[in-house]
Amino acid sequence: MCSAYGYVELAEQKNGLIPKPVDYSYIWGDALTVLEAIKPDLRIINLETSVTKSDDYWPSKGINYRMHPQNIGCLTAARLDCCVLTNNHVLDWGRAGLVETLAVLKHAEIKGVGAGRDRPQSQAPAVLELPGKGRVLIFAYGSGTSGVPPSWAATDERPGGNLLSDLSDHTVLRIKKDVATIKEPGDLVLVSLHWGGKLGLCYFPMESHFTHRLIDDAGVVVIYGHSSHHAKGIEVYQGRLILYGCGDFLNDYEGSRL
Repeated sequence: MCSAYGYVELAEQKNGLIPKPVDYSYIWGDALTVLEAIKPDLRIINLETSVTKSDDYWPSKGINYRMHPQNIGCLTAARLDCCVLTNNHVLDWGRAGLVETLAVLKHAEIKGVGAGRDRPQSQAPAVLELPGKGRVLIFAYGSGTSGVPPSWAATDERPGGNLLSDLSDHTVLRIKKDVATIKEPGDLVLVSLHWGGKLGLCYFPMESHFTHRLIDDAGVVVIYGHSSHHAKGIEVYQGRLILYGCGDFLNDYEGSRL
């Protein structure tokens, strides 16, 4: 399958014709009504695609995702506050595609985190102000266990993502230092992790140890894991929430056998 149109055809074969055209809120189904009722303080997603017109696809990837910048309304319709970009698809259309993604999100007034035009920008957290409540700091990291190529890491000279070399205690110390450079009294710290294999059901002792250390040593209050494409374990440790793997909220699998 060479085009996303093929996924649409599969979905229509299974469930009937999809109306065309539709407004940007269509893809969210009933979710926007639910969000309006709940009124969450923040809306944060893992955006597992580039938003670009770039044709400079990354070779040997197999699957290269992109959304046309003119379709940014799909994201603004949900009034998103932040998009995590450290994942194994954000550079599918090259470094130029990543740079354009960053620019499109900025123009839409949606913060991007975990990738940038250079290493310092990729490592910088998203700082979200909650009037009357304080700040939420979002740090985003990607692991090679999710299929992020090591060459996608940002450097001082090139765009890329904020990648972890491993899940060791040394890496915990690195994250602790990242947090300490900006955290102020009253700030809440969320760490986003793109880690683990696709469709994996289990999380492992080393992952549990890593998340516990982030809470104990780095003062993290929420750990937001993704990459698994379906829900994995949920743990409350020391009163802090750990989501080891969040399931897809929106995907292109309908009608396929995956």
